[in-house]
Amino acid sequence: MASCMVKPAHLRSVFRTGRLMSEQRTRTTLCLHRSYATDGDKIPKIYTKTGDKGFSSTFTGERRPKEDHIFEALGNTDELSSAIGLAREFCLDKGHTFTYQLDKIQCILQDVGSNIATPRSSARESHIKRTQFTAPSIADLETWIDTFTEELPPLTNFILPSGGKSSTALHLARAVCRRAERSVAPVVRSGEADPDVAKFLNRLSDYLFTVARYAAMKEGNKEKIYKRPE
Repeated sequence: MASCMVKPAHLRSVFRTGRLMSEQRTRTTLCLHRSYATDGDKIPKIYTKTGDKGFSSTFTGERRPKEDHIFEALGNTDELSSAIGLAREFCLDKGHTFTYQLDKIQCILQDVGSNIATPRSSARESHIKRTQFTAPSIADLETWIDTFTEELPPLTNFILPSGGKSSTALHLARAVCRRAERSVAPVVRSGEADPDVAKFLNRLSDYLFTVARYAAMKEGNKEKIYKRPE
């Protein structure tokens, strides 16, 4: 049987606290099940019951209420990744060549979640080193935006989410990204997360808007223009 990779401890912590990347977590859990079953040991359960009283743990081990701004930001980041995953499926059906970018973005959002789940007020140096988030991925987004923009017609009107399933799903992901950015902003301002996390989300919403328009163009679909009701 092929060997199974188990996620590092800090990512497992992120899974428990923010419920990030549920699909990836499921694959990891199934892998763990096979590994434990092979060894004849007890199979670990997916539920821990540690959040039953309305509290969850950060990667640093700190217990906070589930409505804490850290978990709000984590949840919105998780929802963003899910929205991008849905859009990716529509894009795959249409044969779009940029889906590898969406794959990379979902992986980067995993790193965003790890950083958010490590509030600096309770983090040790080892925590910070393992979950640090830096800027190179922002430059990738800017390059992709510039490349798509060169092919797109100039934007002369307000457009509504439209242009086919791929485009509309990407617009939905953009809206979720804006919410994630709003919830991450106070976390960054308080010094609990790296500033590049907020920068990445800001640039990501621009990317999603641009790639949504690009998808509509490539599919030959017309975008709906805003017209003031009479």
